[in-house]
Amino acid sequence: MTLQEFYTRIGGNYDDTLRRIPSEALVRKFVLKYPNDPSFGQLKDALAAQDWETAFRASHTLKGVAQNLGMEHLYQVSSALCEAVRGSKPLTDPALWPPVEEAHAQVLAAIQEL
Repeated sequence: MTLQEFYTRIGGNYDDTLRRIPSEALVRKFVLKYPNDPSFGQLKDALAAQDWETAFRASHTLKGVAQNLGMEHLYQVSSALCEAVRGSKPLTDPALWPPVEEAHAQVLAAIQEL
């Protein structure tokens, strides 16, 4: 799979990403490092523990990583979750979490095909 096909598959924006990171080799390098980013796991654990401060920090980090790497769909769903727990507010809409899990899984599956 090409990097452009990867972005199409995950609902990302290849062209915008290349404007931010003007080297396809660097984009590929950072995308391949995504599975080692701890923010998703931290978010999952924080939500389970109802640790809203950590959930906010982790969701904010995940949102930023997704945005910087042009993973637009993951960015959008993690951003919605981030806003829901901003200010260490309890998550009152648990339906915000499954789309984050699904988008994350989609990114991981696509990375395996790069």
